[in-house]
Amino acid sequence: MKILKYIFIIIWKAWFHLWVLLTIVAIFPVLVIVISSEKLYPVFFKIAKAWANTILFVMGFKVELTQEQRTEKNKSYMFCPNHTSMIDIMVMLSIAENPFVFVGKKELTKIPIFGFVYKRTCIIVDRSDAESRKAVYEEARRRLKNGLSVCIFPEGLVPDDESIILSEFKNGAFRLAIEHQIPIVPITFYDCKKRFSYTFFSGSPGKLRVKVHKFIDTEGLTLKDKDVIKQQTFDLIYNELLNDIKQ
Repeated sequence: MKILKYIFIIIWKAWFHLWVLLTIVAIFPVLVIVISSEKLYPVFFKIAKAWANTILFVMGFKVELTQEQRTEKNKSYMFCPNHTSMIDIMVMLSIAENPFVFVGKKELTKIPIFGFVYKRTCIIVDRSDAESRKAVYEEARRRLKNGLSVCIFPEGLVPDDESIILSEFKNGAFRLAIEHQIPIVPITFYDCKKRFSYTFFSGSPGKLRVKVHKFIDTEGLTLKDKDVIKQQTFDLIYNELLNDIKQ
């Protein structure tokens, strides 16, 4: 039975990569047009959202969303979900109503075709380069001023230790949120790691539960409050994950 399970997972994960590649190739001419101008970013976002929903559907995933508070149109937010899997990107695109920009790692730009689009639509950071980290702030500020939201995985990485529920949060998302006086939106992804982890012989189709927590208001706060709201966001997500494990 284990061999059959491993064969299924190999085929299933190959199916995932094939769909990601073929769908991007199929719409590549359209993507080239819509990523050629920042004014067309809202159009790109709608396409990306449809793409994400398609990938999740063909992989047998069903997103179950709980929202304690909903975003408003024409308002910017700082989305802060926990990071557990490569499908986090698809899930975030699927649930978001407001166009946002990912802050993502440089390594993904090396993926053929996907990397071409990723590099031109996301804010890229090279964590080993201090100048790159500084440039991220400037680019994020510019995008926020243009009315977009930003999504940062505050852990800055996917925890590779199965015993770690949540890694320590970095400062970037909270500094930007305070500087622009925009709400922080803590988001818990419960099942992404279980359903599609970086451990190859693991995973299965099924539910992907997501909870959007009550927003953390930054209006009137200063950078002195950064550590407080960072801890508040961490505690919200950590306790949610811990309670889910105990159930």
